[in-house]
Amino acid sequence: MPMNQNTNACATPLFNATNDEIEQIIKISKTIAVVGLSPKPERPSHDVALYLKNHGYKIIPVNPAQKEILGETCYGSLQDVPEKIDIVDVFRDSSAVPEIVDQAIKIGAKTLWLQLGIVHNEAADRAKKSGLNVVMNKCLKIEHQAR
Repeated sequence: MPMNQNTNACATPLFNATNDEIEQIIKISKTIAVVGLSPKPERPSHDVALYLKNHGYKIIPVNPAQKEILGETCYGSLQDVPEKIDIVDVFRDSSAVPEIVDQAIKIGAKTLWLQLGIVHNEAADRAKKSGLNVVMNKCLKIEHQAR
């Protein structure tokens, strides 16, 4: 049975931001909403968010089960965040991506960033057609360190 290119975490991105575009995104972005940020230090989302915070980015945790993570107020959804977001950094299963994309479009986010192992080509295409930069299956921390 073939893998579903839209929802399987092992799917291959049909398109992605170029290295130059990723470098520009990293350079101009200031505020990052981390969707699925875990309060547990051993989780990749926590490690990445802490790294980004320590490198000058404003981190906004999005996790409906938490009130605060990394000393920052936690929000239940992107639409609850009271400020502009440059990057929506997603640490959720690919099945959650379409709803996150809908919210990212509604709030006027600039970039949809799906972490390592997360690909949803259909939702990413919708984000791109709505004017968002799209990065899939890449780690923001690794990309930042490479610059």
